[in-house]
Amino acid sequence: MNLKSSFLQEFSERGYLAQCTDLSRLDEVFSQQKISAYIGFDCTAKTLHVGSLIQIMILRLLEKHGHKAIILLGGGTTKIGDPSGKDDARQILDSNKINENLSGIHKTLQKFINFQEDKAILINNDDWLKDLNYVEFLRKVGKHFSINRMLNFDSVKSRLEREQPLSFLEFNYMILQAFDFYELHRNHDCVLQIGGSDQWGNIVNGVELIRKLGFENGLSSKKSEAFGLTSPLLTTFDGKKMGKTADGAVWLDESMLAPFDYFQYFRNTHDGDVIKFLKLFTDLPLEEIKKLENLQGQEINQVKEILAFETTKICHGDEIANQILNKAREIFLQKNAEAFEEKIITIEENNSKKLVEIIFEINATESKADAKRLIEGKAVKINNQIVADINHSINHQDAFELSIGKKKFFKIIIK
Repeated sequence: MNLKSSFLQEFSERGYLAQCTDLSRLDEVFSQQKISAYIGFDCTAKTLHVGSLIQIMILRLLEKHGHKAIILLGGGTTKIGDPSGKDDARQILDSNKINENLSGIHKTLQKFINFQEDKAILINNDDWLKDLNYVEFLRKVGKHFSINRMLNFDSVKSRLEREQPLSFLEFNYMILQAFDFYELHRNHDCVLQIGGSDQWGNIVNGVELIRKLGFENGLSSKKSEAFGLTSPLLTTFDGKKMGKTADGAVWLDESMLAPFDYFQYFRNTHDGDVIKFLKLFTDLPLEEIKKLENLQGQEINQVKEILAFETTKICHGDEIANQILNKAREIFLQKNAEAFEEKIITIEENNSKKLVEIIFEINATESKADAKRLIEGKAVKINNQIVADINHSINHQDAFELSIGKKKFFKIIIK
C-alpha cells in the first residue's frame, strides 16, 4: 500500500508494521491531523527491558512526527495479569509493589520520551479501575463481549489448547484493556492504540467497544472512530526472544544493567540482525542506514559499533555512550595487541573445514571431543559471534578471529 502520512511511512519502512484495523483510513486520519495515540505497559517489574524497546521507539516516532503520545501504566490491570503469551498466571503483586514498579518504569521512560510541553503524558489506569462498580460495569461493558469469540483469541485459545489453567481473573483482562481504550478515547481524544501483535485481540476489542458505546450514546461514526495498530513480535536471528540472554533480561535501567553491558549486548548482535536493529532501535535516518546495508566481513563490525553507540546514546545519554565507546575500543585494541595468537591453517580453495577440526589443529583443545563440548557449551565465538553448531564449517577466506572461553584468542589466517 502506498502510504501518504509521514508517520505511517516511516513506521512501515522501519519494520514496525504488523496489523492494522483499517490502514487506509488511519493513513488518511494521520495525513489530515495530529492525533493522540497510546501504548500501555503493565507494572510487573521495577523497570522495562529491551523487549519493550520497540514500543518505546514507536512512542518516540509519534513525538517526532508531531503526534501526542499517551503512555498508560497498568497500575490497575497489573493486579490481574495479562494472559497474552503466557503459559502460567502471572504472580499477583500487592499495591505497594505495583506502585514501586510504576515509579521505576516512569523514571526509565523519562530517558526516552519528552514529557515537556505536553508532548507526551503518562496515565495510570488504576485511576478509573479501582473504583469500578462491578455490577454496573458488567451491565454497561460486559454485555458487549461474546464468550464464544473471546475463547478464540490466541491469548486464551493457546492456553486452553495446551491445557494450561486460565483463571477467571485473567479472563477479565481483555475486557479491562478494552475499557482502558474507551476511557482514553472519551477523556483524552485518543483514537489509536498501538501494541505488540500478541495484543491484537485485546486491541480489536477496544476499537469495537468504543464504536458500540458511541452508538449507544448517540455519537456519530466519526466521533466513535478508533484504530488498532500492532508491531511484530521480535526474535533474534537465531530464533531467541529479544532481550533475553544467558545472564537474564537486558534492562534499560543502569541500576539493573551496567551501561557498558547494554552497549555490549548490541555490539554482539548477529550479523543478520544489524540492519534490522538499526531501523528498529536507533534514530538514524533511513537513508543513512541504507548506505550500511551492503557492508560485509570486518566492515560489519563497524556497523555493530554504530548500532551499539546509537542505542546506548538513546538509553544512557551522549556522554556515557562516548565514554563506553572509547573504553570498548581500548579493550579491543589491547586484546588485539596482547591476546590474539596468530595461527595459520590450510583450506583448499572452494573447500571447507569443520570448526571442530580447526580448534583441534591449532592445539586449542586436547581432542575434537573437547572442541565439540566447548561449542555445545556456547564457549566458542567467531568474530565475536557465538557458534553453537558442532558441524559449523569454515570456507576458504582470508582470516577470522576465534575466541574460546574467556582466555584463548586466536587470529586464524587461512592459506
